[in-house]
Amino acid sequence: MEPPDALAGARRASRLLLLTLLLGTRPGAEAEVHISVTPLVEVMRGDPVTLDCTPSGAQDHYVMEWFLRDRSGARLILISAELQGSKVQGMVYHSQGRSPPHQLDSQGRLVMAEAQVGDERDYVCVVKAGAAGTAEATLRLRVFVKPETTEVEPNKGTLSVMEDLAQEIATCFSRNGNPVPQITWYRNGQHLEMPAEVNSEGYTVSRTIREASGLHSLFSVLYLRLRKADRDASFHCAAHYSQPRGRHGRLDSPPFRLTLHYPTENVQFWRASPSTTEGWVREGDTVQLLCRGDGSPNPEYTFFRLQDQQERVLNTNLDGNLTLEGVHRGQSGTYGCRVEDYDAAEDAELSQTLELHVAYLDPLELSVGEELSLLLGSSAGVNCSVQGLPTPALRWTKDSVPVGDGPTLSLSSITFDSAGTYVCEASMSTVPLLSRTQSFKLLVQGSPELKAEETQPKAEGIWQEGDEVKLICSARGYPVPKLSWSQLGGSPAELAPGGQGWVSSSLILKVTSALSRDGVSCEASNPHGNVRHVFHFGTVAPQTAQAGVAVMAVAISVGILLLVIAAFYCMRRKGLPGCCRQGEKGAP
Repeated sequence: MEPPDALAGARRASRLLLLTLLLGTRPGAEAEVHISVTPLVEVMRGDPVTLDCTPSGAQDHYVMEWFLRDRSGARLILISAELQGSKVQGMVYHSQGRSPPHQLDSQGRLVMAEAQVGDERDYVCVVKAGAAGTAEATLRLRVFVKPETTEVEPNKGTLSVMEDLAQEIATCFSRNGNPVPQITWYRNGQHLEMPAEVNSEGYTVSRTIREASGLHSLFSVLYLRLRKADRDASFHCAAHYSQPRGRHGRLDSPPFRLTLHYPTENVQFWRASPSTTEGWVREGDTVQLLCRGDGSPNPEYTFFRLQDQQERVLNTNLDGNLTLEGVHRGQSGTYGCRVEDYDAAEDAELSQTLELHVAYLDPLELSVGEELSLLLGSSAGVNCSVQGLPTPALRWTKDSVPVGDGPTLSLSSITFDSAGTYVCEASMSTVPLLSRTQSFKLLVQGSPELKAEETQPKAEGIWQEGDEVKLICSARGYPVPKLSWSQLGGSPAELAPGGQGWVSSSLILKVTSALSRDGVSCEASNPHGNVRHVFHFGTVAPQTAQAGVAVMAVAISVGILLLVIAAFYCMRRKGLPGCCRQGEKGAP
């Protein structure tokens, strides 16, 4: 294989050099025949090849011979031919074992249909032109072959970062290329400048194999001293190969990672779930504690609890997980995790602890039962007792409306509006989902409270005889009052819309002068007393519109009667029906 500088010089010569050889037929005589060739021809394997040997200064008749120079420098004849003008005569072939053999075209150029690796040789063109002399020139043919896909075999073992020397990392293969490719190594995409000399930090060892096909395979082994930072590093290699006209190609291997052994330096210990921002968990929850060391391979983890300054081992595993099912308040305390890594440095902190706070809230207790009955106008206090950790906050509500904070609810000068359901709620701001409630119902006993309403007159606030009116009586108290009317037809008492303990009854009747005079009463009563309301309608006007209708009916009846009498009288005088009209028609 030519050194790179020699190859570059050959390429430059292919652009610049015009080889002219001048040979004489007699000693001391200067030959007149010249040969022009391209000294370096580059092709890819499989490409057609044409080697041109153009004579000048020769006569139309000359002999051309093509030779193959082997690696020892000896010449082997390939083709000998006599050229007369544009015709090739008397061609003689010497294949030298090539299949298909070399060919010569009409211009005397050496032709190979498909370039083979074995064609990469020096070729000599000799022109014998009689009196014009003999000339010869040498051409070099280079055949390039792209290597196969780059492969890499990483070290599948566990490599220790505690080694002081470079270790074998991987072997890279680039097979069947021409010329020999070059292999480079990369870590996280960055080129690794590795010397060939053995040293403690890193180097490469390469070996080239010439295959039976004439192609070249290259093997490169990377040795590197590893650090802990290499645990996440991505490595790969690349084969760089040459192509005609100074071009280059690159084939990268798949990336790979290493399995490293390195000691633990740091340990983390935390609650995975559930947990509040203050570190509390609820009684009955399932709690998961996680412990992680930064060593590799995964070390053994020991979980323990500190009680009376003594470690009580809870579990030992390789997962680094400890699950506490249905925790209770007695499990509050200090928990720890220790990494059992015997390769760690003496000053490495391999143990961590945390505090587990179990929040609990017992059922609430009220100083009264489910119902509390008090007299109207009286006062009382209700206590709400709670046990929990952290200390819960207490709030009182009535019908979802806050009415007080703290353990005691003060009820003073109670009214019927004070009746209802009261709720004591215990909650913890640091444990949002932990809360409890307890409630009681307040009943207010007392003489009924009554309110009445009626529909208004249709015209100018005056009732007229026969108008329909709806009377409504509502009452509240405890026990629930009974409602009664002085007139028949009252509806049964029902709970009034809007709550607050009101019951109501209605009565629909027609207004009369007698009702206006006597009134209609509604009474509410319970064991604590009774209360009455009387509805009055004031002056009741007569039904004027109905009187006029009656007068008109009487007038119409009288008119009809008079017409009947007049018709009867007329018939009596004439003796025949219609006599009145006949008499009138016969008069002069």
